[in-house]
Amino acid sequence: MGDGKFKVFCGTANPALADAICSYLGVPRGKAEHGKFSDGETRYQILENVRGADVFVVQPCCNPVDFHLMQLLLMIDAFKRASAWRITPVIPYYPYARQDRKDRPRVAISAKLVADLLETAGSSRVLSLDLHAPQIQGYFNIPVDHLYAAPVLVEYFQRKGIGPMTVVSPDAGGVERARLFAKRIDAPLAIVDKRRIDVNVSEVMHLIGDVAGRPALVIDDIIDTAGTLVKTAEALLEHGATKVYAACTHPVFSGPAAERIMNSEIEEVVVTDSVPLNGTAQKLPKITVLSVAGLLARGIQSIHEETSISELFI
Repeated sequence: MGDGKFKVFCGTANPALADAICSYLGVPRGKAEHGKFSDGETRYQILENVRGADVFVVQPCCNPVDFHLMQLLLMIDAFKRASAWRITPVIPYYPYARQDRKDRPRVAISAKLVADLLETAGSSRVLSLDLHAPQIQGYFNIPVDHLYAAPVLVEYFQRKGIGPMTVVSPDAGGVERARLFAKRIDAPLAIVDKRRIDVNVSEVMHLIGDVAGRPALVIDDIIDTAGTLVKTAEALLEHGATKVYAACTHPVFSGPAAERIMNSEIEEVVVTDSVPLNGTAQKLPKITVLSVAGLLARGIQSIHEETSISELFI
């Protein structure tokens, strides 16, 4: 059993989020040192006593993914060897989540491998946010608390007062996520069915549901290159939507994403600070960033106090 102390540390992936979480919790960020050897190997040293402490390590494994994942594993190992009582990695953005099954011959199930690595390193439990595939929880043999950013996003759009809108899932895999969001704001649901008619031939999009005469809100967990998002917005406008908004939890924004959003007819893209925005995206007036620090802080506090965390679920 721990001695009642709990400490929050972080890697280099998103220290601003870790600082915001610490501010909510009223605790200082744990003292540690990150460094690299001349050959590129990363190193980590804890600079305070953590013996018997309940330790939370905040590290979204965003770009560069492999570096941030390795850094997280080294941190967990360091806390285990420093005799921390319990070690909970807080991973707002779970790495390799889109590689969650064998979707073609002779490929790795990378999301399961990451789960094994986190357990082997010494994790006691995991706190994550909007997993791309909810079944990833089942890849672990330790408890996984899976939070959702939807309450933060819902509150924003309710305050914004756009009026009646249609919530849209950009693909069949995100229907459950969009359905829960639509239920929270009492809105109808539409689904975009993407089909590629041949190799290297552009996708054909079919809309299931009615969006004519009202704004549409596209809900997704990740925006990566923004190709699907922009095509979805074009299809919605062609089917009579008056405006298109978008919301996602993890603004990965790789490659041409920022340019595509800037040149699109999307009114606004609302994201969270689960991962830091890259430099180009930071300058886009169409992008609004909401913080999930309060949500994650409440999750950390519930885990430490051994109270129910279910009230934070959507």
